[in-house]
Amino acid sequence: MRRRDFITLLGGAAAWPLAARAQQPTLPVVGYLTTERPDPVASRLNAFREGLSERGYVEGRNLTIEYRWADRNDQLPALADELVRRRVSAIFVDSTPAVLAASGATSTIPIIFQLGTDPVELGLAASLARPGGNLTGTVSLNVELGAKRLELLHEMVPTATIAALLIDPSSPALAQTVTRDLQAAADTLRLQSHILRASSDREFDMVFATLTQVQANTLVIGPGPLFLGGSKQLAALTVRHAVPAISPYREFAAAGGLISYGANLSESYRQAGAYIARILKGEKPADLPVQRVTRVEFVINLKTAKALGIAVPLPLLGRADEVIE
Repeated sequence: MRRRDFITLLGGAAAWPLAARAQQPTLPVVGYLTTERPDPVASRLNAFREGLSERGYVEGRNLTIEYRWADRNDQLPALADELVRRRVSAIFVDSTPAVLAASGATSTIPIIFQLGTDPVELGLAASLARPGGNLTGTVSLNVELGAKRLELLHEMVPTATIAALLIDPSSPALAQTVTRDLQAAADTLRLQSHILRASSDREFDMVFATLTQVQANTLVIGPGPLFLGGSKQLAALTVRHAVPAISPYREFAAAGGLISYGANLSESYRQAGAYIARILKGEKPADLPVQRVTRVEFVINLKTAKALGIAVPLPLLGRADEVIE
């Protein structure tokens, strides 16, 4: 073999792996936009990945997930724009501010949401059965359960006369709905109500100082990423200030809060992951109905009740899905 032919052959062999790699299909990329932090939602993030894997997509193997963690709601639009410029195949969002930011950034990239409020009421879907457009996802009952939370807390502490509601004003659509429902429930129960506001965890101490000033006997924590991520801090503050409180999130009761009552969000995240997989396989969000997650979990921290001097009524204990002792 002539030297020139050998060099040509060797060069072709060296180039072959590069050409083969160039022909391999690129992995689909999914955007994950949230104001949560990884640790508080680890179980739900795992459920999201399970929904993907059940339909054949495994992160790092045949799928890439681009995470965008916002510290504040006002950072979400810029992060949504980043994902659009990244040309992701779909975007997952898990809050009202996040879905509004993503829908404002693109009308073509599929957006899969996990929400606690009605997307039709927000103008994000034509209907739950046929959402239309580029958005669909799952809806939990967390916003709708606001009045029920106050009822449960009042049943736990029937002598209370003043109830406080904690909301996040940086999510106005959610805050307005929660406030309306809770005030109506307070009027029905003949309770005086006060609205407390926090848009960052740095404001929690000030919230509890105000709660003491208005002499509130009980506290209802509203839904939202801020209060989920701040479950441990909020639980500690309620114990320190001896305030019976209820939250939508099990993490609150597990961390020492008195009661939690809310939707099983892990199931909602799993279904959202499955929807992402179906869209990656060619289905359109307009044709996928919005799924409602109706399973609700009621958790009582009996140790905290005893520390607060509360005798938990037996009917409540019987209805609890979990009692922490």
